[in-house]
Amino acid sequence: MDIFTIGLWIITIILFIVSVTKDKNKTFDSIKMSSGLMKSMIGEIIGILFLIGLILTFIPPEKIKQYLGGSSILISTFVSAILGSITLIPAFVAFPLVGSIVKAGANIVPIVAFLTTLTMVGFVTFPLEKKEFGVKFALTRNILSFVFAIIIALLMGGII
Repeated sequence: MDIFTIGLWIITIILFIVSVTKDKNKTFDSIKMSSGLMKSMIGEIIGILFLIGLILTFIPPEKIKQYLGGSSILISTFVSAILGSITLIPAFVAFPLVGSIVKAGANIVPIVAFLTTLTMVGFVTFPLEKKEFGVKFALTRNILSFVFAIIIALLMGGII
C-alpha cells in the first residue's frame, strides 16, 4: 500500500469516529443505506468487470500496443476521444479498464483522452441534456468538453 492510500484510510477512520461520536444512529443508518445500495449494484459491477476481462482476453496486448501505443499518437488520441465520447461506462469501472489497457502497452495520451471524454462528454446522454438544458447549452458543453479533453490528454503526455 502506498502512502496516499494509507493517508486516505487514516482520514476515513478519523472521520468515521467523529461521525459516530456526533450521532451514532445517523452514522449506522447511513451505513445500512449505503450497504443496501452496494448490494443492488454488485451484480452490475461484476458483470462489467467480467465484460472488461472478456474484452481484454479477445483483444491481445499486441493489438492494443499497435493501435494505442504506436507512432500515430495524434490519430489514436483522437479516435480514443471519440470512443470515450460515445461510450457510457461508469467511472469506477473505467479506471480499472484504463489501468489494464496501459499495462497491455497503450500510450498514456490516448488513454487519458478516452478516460477524460468518457467522464466529460456525453454523446449517449445528449438527448436528455438537450431536453433539460437546451440544444445550445448541451452542444456547447459537449464540444468544449471534447476540446479540453484532448488538451488535457496532450498535457498529461507531456507531464508523464
